[in-house]
Amino acid sequence: MSDIQIEKEQWDKLVAFLRQHPHVYVGQPRECRRFLSGVLWMMRSGAQWRLLPKRYGKWNSVYKRFSRWCDDGIWQQMHEYFADDPDMENLLFDSTTVRAHPCAAGAPAKKGGKRPKP
Repeated sequence: MSDIQIEKEQWDKLVAFLRQHPHVYVGQPRECRRFLSGVLWMMRSGAQWRLLPKRYGKWNSVYKRFSRWCDDGIWQQMHEYFADDPDMENLLFDSTTVRAHPCAAGAPAKKGGKRPKP
């Protein structure tokens, strides 16, 4: 899967939202942008966290930060904040952009395995 690029206009809006959020520490904007690109890559690819390309950082660090943001409701708040902004539609996650693992669609779990009954 190709790199996920966050456009400058989108990044400006994102970083403004993140800086005003009480539970987010942006730190180095470049690293924060890399983290968000990594999360976008994960959500769009449907891959396991361990398969996150190294250009997005250490997979476990990215996962831990992602998980903390989930626990703090940051992703939900970000979605609500940008839901009406058409320029941000490529950065919002919903069921149409998140891929499921093949076994979620009834594929056999392993070679010669039986398909789950619907």
